[in-house]
Amino acid sequence: MAQRTMRVSLYSHDTMGLGHLRRNLLIAEALAAPATNASSLLVTGAHEANFFRLPQRADLLTLPRWRKDSVGDYRSAQLMLERDDLRRLRTDSIRSALEAFRPHLLIVDKVPTGAFGELLPTLERLSAQGSTRIVLGLRDVLDDPKSVAVEWLCPGNVEAIERYYDSVWIYGDPQVYDAVLEYSLPNSIGSKVTYTGFIDQTSRVADQSSKLRGVLDSLLNDTPMVLCTVGGGQDGAGLAAEFIRAFPEDGRQGVLVNGPFMPDDVAATLRSAASRKKGLHVFDFVPEVDLLVERAERVVAMAGYNTVCSLLSFGKPSLLVPRVQPRCEQWIRAKSLADRGVVHTIHPSELSTDRLREWIVSDHPARPTAEHQINLAGLANIGRLALSLVSEATHHRGIARTDSSIATKET
Repeated sequence: MAQRTMRVSLYSHDTMGLGHLRRNLLIAEALAAPATNASSLLVTGAHEANFFRLPQRADLLTLPRWRKDSVGDYRSAQLMLERDDLRRLRTDSIRSALEAFRPHLLIVDKVPTGAFGELLPTLERLSAQGSTRIVLGLRDVLDDPKSVAVEWLCPGNVEAIERYYDSVWIYGDPQVYDAVLEYSLPNSIGSKVTYTGFIDQTSRVADQSSKLRGVLDSLLNDTPMVLCTVGGGQDGAGLAAEFIRAFPEDGRQGVLVNGPFMPDDVAATLRSAASRKKGLHVFDFVPEVDLLVERAERVVAMAGYNTVCSLLSFGKPSLLVPRVQPRCEQWIRAKSLADRGVVHTIHPSELSTDRLREWIVSDHPARPTAEHQINLAGLANIGRLALSLVSEATHHRGIARTDSSIATKET
């Protein structure tokens, strides 16, 4: 069959951080490859999406933003709207966009019903029409099992997964963390699960701007470089400050990335402290941190999913100092990988300047490469899974219309 374009929509609620968005950008890029030839509409609540390079044949629907206040309640971030009014605005925007886009495949990140149920009308409509395959995508670790049982495996989520979702993709390796087993997922959900493997991020740097590479080359030259990255930065100030104190000034270069969500006054304090350290550079935001990971000699980082995937992908000696509040997700991930010998980790309560400096300057023993122990083929597997799901649905319905045909392979 002649290859035609598959339409894919990827939804992420994005009430905090950029992890969901970064993951969906990588997936959209993989699905744009010739084998799947997808055109992707990313629906996101992160306005920072506009700062990232978009994959081929991909575009954005950026939703009005939520923000979490000091007591953990969600409110409108910018618009002077009550919560129900913002939810209604986002709900209507999603429904209208997907009605017009008519995706063959919808991939929803983590939250089965969307933020405050904003996806439910769209899920109901797409399910009734029967022309869209719906997938729930989950990172390898959600949280500790007790919290997942109470918060994520709530009746509303379970019902939505059972009713609307054709498949559940876990972007991880059960040899590292078996979510089905650890979370005691009911068979109605567990039977839909496929582990894709972790997402290899090396493809992101292959086509990066020569201008950005030139800036990094002129700044860092060929001197060995130690990188510290704290994800979005909203709770990374402690690790960043410790890295500045521990940086050895022994002739190597250091780079600290504060993250776009670090409070301005905190970031300014860190920049001031770093300016007194020879060879230490600070960036508040780098759209493609993988370019820095690629050239780093070693990396100090928190243990967010995308950060860890990048470290595994590039095989960098890494020290993970994970977040442990309000969720244990990062500690579980870091400990599971450290137990397999592919990273080092320190619990934040045990972090000290001396201990961090000792790790930075020490000659690390050879570490087993992650690719020989851990499945990093997530993007390739996602492409095959997407093609199989949509092709199966198309053939089952017997659709012959040109606008509904998608890429298939001869067997």
